[in-house]
Amino acid sequence: MKKEVQHFGLMLLAILILAVSVNMFLGPHHIAAGGVSGIGILLESLIGMNRAWVVMILNGLMLVLAAIFLGKTVFLRTLLGSILFPLSLRIVPQVMLTQDRLLSVIMGSVIFAAGVAILYRIQSSSGGTTIPPLILKKYFNINTSIGLLFTDMLIVFMSLYVFGFEEFLFAILSIGITSLVMNYIETGLKRRKAVMILSLTHSEAIRAKLLEEVDRGMTLFDVRGGKNQTSQNMILTVIKRQEYPKVLEIIETIDPKCFVIVYEVSEVHGLGFTYQPIQ
Repeated sequence: MKKEVQHFGLMLLAILILAVSVNMFLGPHHIAAGGVSGIGILLESLIGMNRAWVVMILNGLMLVLAAIFLGKTVFLRTLLGSILFPLSLRIVPQVMLTQDRLLSVIMGSVIFAAGVAILYRIQSSSGGTTIPPLILKKYFNINTSIGLLFTDMLIVFMSLYVFGFEEFLFAILSIGITSLVMNYIETGLKRRKAVMILSLTHSEAIRAKLLEEVDRGMTLFDVRGGKNQTSQNMILTVIKRQEYPKVLEIIETIDPKCFVIVYEVSEVHGLGFTYQPIQ
């Protein structure tokens, strides 16, 4: 029961975030960046119908399609979100928080991406245009990301006709920002640096100094050079961003000719990163 309450709370939070993005940032500047909310913004401008009612009607149609083509499981999974989203659009006031259109597009897209990412994380949906890509995937084996991009681009091109070229460009920008932020969130916010260190002559000295100064775990690999096939030890350690300058200083002090590979990693768990014992 507690888990279900938490799930509902996160869903409600995510949908409220989406409504804030649409009603306070994107909608006031006529940015229809895909989804049923984008169609709602378009039709509200064309025929004067409140975007919340447009979203409610479209979500109802999408639910019918889900029940017919995708089955009971998908229908039930999207039912609650399909009802809550238009209600949230109706409750959240439609106000323009800033006159700067670019700032509104950036902030609205980031906020929208955060809301969608929360829904994805708890395997929920606000309904709408997420349904057609699932149908295309099931019956025509078209990738869902391609199907979603296609439906969103149709809506964006409709904004070119309704609002004009400038709003059309801002809608494309919004989709791009949303995709980048969602990708960043989905691949992990606990980003760290993985450092691979290969010293021909001072491997042990570097290892000992890193343990003394940085106090991070390490893994030693037995490697062999491709040119002369000599055996060496390679050190692999995962560190926080703020620890990287210190690690680099230690390496350059001991062996300036050391071969170092550094790359970004995400979702690092355990061993001093996500659990701290009580002292």
